[in-house]
Amino acid sequence: MTGKPMRSDTERNRKNLIQAAARLFERSETPISMTEIAAEAGVSVATAYRQFTSVEEVLNAYRQDVGQLLLDYSLEQSCSGLLKLEKVSRYWIKLVRERGAAMVPMRNRRGYLERLWEGAEYLLVQADALRPALREAMEEMELPDIGDKAVFLWNILFDPREIFDLLVTVGLTEKQVGTQLMSVLVGGLRGFATANEFTAEASRSK
Repeated sequence: MTGKPMRSDTERNRKNLIQAAARLFERSETPISMTEIAAEAGVSVATAYRQFTSVEEVLNAYRQDVGQLLLDYSLEQSCSGLLKLEKVSRYWIKLVRERGAAMVPMRNRRGYLERLWEGAEYLLVQADALRPALREAMEEMELPDIGDKAVFLWNILFDPREIFDLLVTVGLTEKQVGTQLMSVLVGGLRGFATANEFTAEASRSK
């Protein structure tokens, strides 16, 4: 929403709906409806639809709130490069453990970069938290900038579903998950950069 600030009751309803949806997503193994979200939040269905047009929109608002926490943390860091990338990535794992269960049930059929480049706010805020650290890390490793392919790779590795798999199914600690995923990320960034240069060189030689 833009323009005038939301009225306090409107803002309260919006926050209640987002938190209600998060609670439902955390414990439900089947799709949930706006009617269920409204009931959980203690508001009418009409009020719910005045705030959000769909269940997916409510979930995206929740994702954006979690992404904002990551961005705020990233902006607070005085370090840079690989150290900053590791700290931000580890903080994301902490956020996923504490808040990420609600982000797991719904998976969008459209690709990550397609949604990011179309301006999905819940992805933009997360990408803004990571882009500087990824760019600085690659510069520190003397690798060429591969743009949002770096964010794409990070998103694959640090997907909440996969983090929970390592935490719950495998039984790793947060620290172990962070160490292993960071190791794979660094190797992946090197691989992406090498493949990118190889492709560019092949194109020039044609």
